[in-house]
Amino acid sequence: MPATVNREIVLASRPDEIPSESDFRAVESPIPSPSEGEVLVRTMWLSLDPYMRGRIRDAPSYSPPVQIGEVMVGGIVGEVIESRTPAFQAGDIVNGSLGWREYATSDGSDLRKVDRGLGPLSTALGVLGMPGMTAYFGLLDVGQPEPGDTVVVSAASGAVGQVVGQIARIMGCKVVGIAGTAQKVDYVINDLGFDYGINYKTEDVNSALSNLCPEGVDVYFDNVGGHITDAVMEHINTGARISVCGQISQYNLAEPEMAPRNMRLLITNQAKMEGFLVGKFAGNFEHARERMAGWIKSGTLRYREDVVEGIENAPRAFIGMMSGENFGKLLVKVSEE
Repeated sequence: MPATVNREIVLASRPDEIPSESDFRAVESPIPSPSEGEVLVRTMWLSLDPYMRGRIRDAPSYSPPVQIGEVMVGGIVGEVIESRTPAFQAGDIVNGSLGWREYATSDGSDLRKVDRGLGPLSTALGVLGMPGMTAYFGLLDVGQPEPGDTVVVSAASGAVGQVVGQIARIMGCKVVGIAGTAQKVDYVINDLGFDYGINYKTEDVNSALSNLCPEGVDVYFDNVGGHITDAVMEHINTGARISVCGQISQYNLAEPEMAPRNMRLLITNQAKMEGFLVGKFAGNFEHARERMAGWIKSGTLRYREDVVEGIENAPRAFIGMMSGENFGKLLVKVSEE
């Protein structure tokens, strides 16, 4: 029988520090019907990403916070089940920010059609989606690597970091990845082709960089902030570029750490530290996707996905991601393709 119930995950309360499953609540409602000019989308894949932690904090940011009782924000890939607009047809596969739910209606303004020919549908949320675009533009446009540069990537096995390091290798750079387990370090070296890896939980990052990068660091792609970034800063070269993508080490803290305190190094090394939001580069996404899809098909670019089954397991998976439990791009398989 066709489904009649729509399951959603809403924000139940705002966590001060590490979120718990009680901060989320599952609710059920009838599957909505699209109005004129709208489509009904059945979610197949849901993306879980670190930025969501900021969206459940009631503080000024680049996007408004999720309100208590509202559906959690998130990108999805789904199938158009019913269309009341000529822009889409039933059967179209679309990508958009429709949130943590099994069915949603949309006027289509935030949807794009997914090209099945570029790769598996799940990649529209990972290597060919927002994380992949973040890696591509955050490294190439912000970090501006040159052949022979030394590039350091934190959270190197994550959805963004794993792509950053591989693109840096494609650009002819030496790449050092920083990750939190021996397995993740082994993965970025032996599966992804990074030159070196550092386990920040068992090694002193400052000492390790002295040994692995005696020539210094030209580009640092920062996904974590905190003490790891402090350590990398001690090794930047004259003219270094620091691309600030995320600060995951700070997201669950009630009060931010008093860091960094070595900003003088930006002055003495005439270096640049730049934060960015990937939406700035939206006009060039399609070109980047095609280029990256070509690298995937040739075997030059690889990716890893960490898949959780069922919308009801999204809160637990999200909480685990914030402490590094995921290995690769974290996705929830909501329904069959």
